[in-house]
Amino acid sequence: MSFIKRLSLKKLRKNSSSPTKDSQLPQAQYIEQQGQLPEDDIAIGSGNHGTSTTDMEPLPTPEKQTVLLLHGAKQPYQLTEDYPVPQLEGEHDVLVRTQTIGLNPIDWKAPDFNFAIPELPYISGRELAGEVVQTSRKDSRFKPRDRVLAISTDYRDLRKAAYQQYVISFDYNTVRIPPSLSLEEGSTLGVAFVAAALSLGVCMGVDFSSILSGPDLFSLLRSSVSPGSLAEDLRSECLDGIRSHERAKAGDWVAVWGGSSTSANLTIQLAKLAGLKVVTIVDKAKHGLRLSNHEVLKADLLVDSHDPERAVQIIRQNLKGKLRFGVDTRGRESATSLLHALSPDNIDSPPLPAGEQPPSPPGTPKEETLLGAHLIGLTGLPKQQAPEGTMFHTVPIKLFHEVPEVGGALCQWLERLLAEGLVKAPEIIDVEQGLGSINRGLDRMRKGEISGGKLVVRVAE
Repeated sequence: MSFIKRLSLKKLRKNSSSPTKDSQLPQAQYIEQQGQLPEDDIAIGSGNHGTSTTDMEPLPTPEKQTVLLLHGAKQPYQLTEDYPVPQLEGEHDVLVRTQTIGLNPIDWKAPDFNFAIPELPYISGRELAGEVVQTSRKDSRFKPRDRVLAISTDYRDLRKAAYQQYVISFDYNTVRIPPSLSLEEGSTLGVAFVAAALSLGVCMGVDFSSILSGPDLFSLLRSSVSPGSLAEDLRSECLDGIRSHERAKAGDWVAVWGGSSTSANLTIQLAKLAGLKVVTIVDKAKHGLRLSNHEVLKADLLVDSHDPERAVQIIRQNLKGKLRFGVDTRGRESATSLLHALSPDNIDSPPLPAGEQPPSPPGTPKEETLLGAHLIGLTGLPKQQAPEGTMFHTVPIKLFHEVPEVGGALCQWLERLLAEGLVKAPEIIDVEQGLGSINRGLDRMRKGEISGGKLVVRVAE
């Protein structure tokens, strides 16, 4: 055990003060009063000191369960009994009993368009809330009966899929739900939070460290994570996607096209917490009044998406070249429109401080100090090549489950945000009952009946 970890454990065992809700405490003091280890220790599953032996005993678990299986493209999911309950395998595994499931568009788009289905029969589902049943480690930061949100971005591991009564989640991909949040609310925000945090923190370089000691993912990936541990298809985005002097900071503008989606909801919330100004492009007839009066989603500029060309004109006229960041949640066409609203030239950008000039080829130093524009596509990017001065980004979602340092930092931060009420769960449009109702819920999503919020399925009390 490293010196830092021994010191953290020593401090934790000495600590007997009650928790504080002061979000402005220094990080070390906040960690001690919360009775938690630093993010790196939590990411590897340490914690929960002071719990009794009885509290740590696993709950009774059946050998068989009920699941939903997909047997082929363009087919409905089939309710299947007597399916094996997934087993704990690695040191980070946590077994969770599913109680509520949040439905996502990918759950109907994948079978309809035959993608992201690595094997058949297949179990889908990306996020759920429930209670911890077992843990691989006796010193896990989780204990049986903990109310948790399990976020599955790893669609290749069927043990982690939500459409079953028992699910395996990595401890660094699991979030403890505070008493103030219902399980239904907890199951609405997992994947959207991860997508939003990675979009802002990795693709745009936002530093969240001033918000309840949140992660600075830009720095973490360059100082605490070995480049070799990053998948080859992620490395360029994670290490070269944005230069240090271009990072988004408080006061910068970001445009979010498709502002009614759950991913947009969390992107807007986190952007505003970081001090960014937000342009939301949305169907005003459907969502304008709700968003303009919303407690946490109210935009600095709300633009109607009905006429995309007009929307671009309004953005450019109002921001006058100040928009360098755009996040699209809709698809290729809206991403192309958003591209036209960005302004990469930044003629009036301030010079870099002495000693912070980025490396540049001889004869082109001025061009290297300009601030480029950055377009993040959650569901698609323009067909064309990125224009000069503009970078296209895809969200490196695999970071969450492949890099424990990233997954653990995000999950611990989300726990603090929820406990302090700084992040609000998306609106729940409706609640379906039972695993067998998932097909009906996905049909409602196909028909466009679920908009501006989340559809949740209650599996068990």
